[in-house]
Amino acid sequence: MRKRRNFIKATLFVASGAMLGNSAFAGDKKGKIFPGVIYTAENPGKWAEKVSGHAPEVSVDGKQVSIKTDHIMSSKHYIVRHTLVAEKGEVIGEKTFYPENEEAVSTFTLPENCSGKLYATSFCNKHDLWLTELDV
Repeated sequence: MRKRRNFIKATLFVASGAMLGNSAFAGDKKGKIFPGVIYTAENPGKWAEKVSGHAPEVSVDGKQVSIKTDHIMSSKHYIVRHTLVAEKGEVIGEKTFYPENEEAVSTFTLPENCSGKLYATSFCNKHDLWLTELDV
């Protein structure tokens, strides 16, 4: 379990670093962000048949941002984590899930004067890290 946590932390660190660098995002408008490491609905790579159950679905209601990943939650296959990150790399919120959770849904409150791009991530223990970009 510790190795998995360290892997997840390292993956999120790399993703946050990419967001800090912003050039990785600005340079490619087609969503190809670290192909083979970060997957999107537009660029699912080897997981083309997995988009609907892995790409985070994001909704915004005022200052509340909800992330949902419509995915099974079983002991062998589940969503491990959601993270919401601001454009400059600030982690707005994160939630860890466990196989016994019924669903992978999280809600975060935006900080004051938060605007611009946000990045929602969903990490599946079998199908890697997925990202959805949104503007607020």
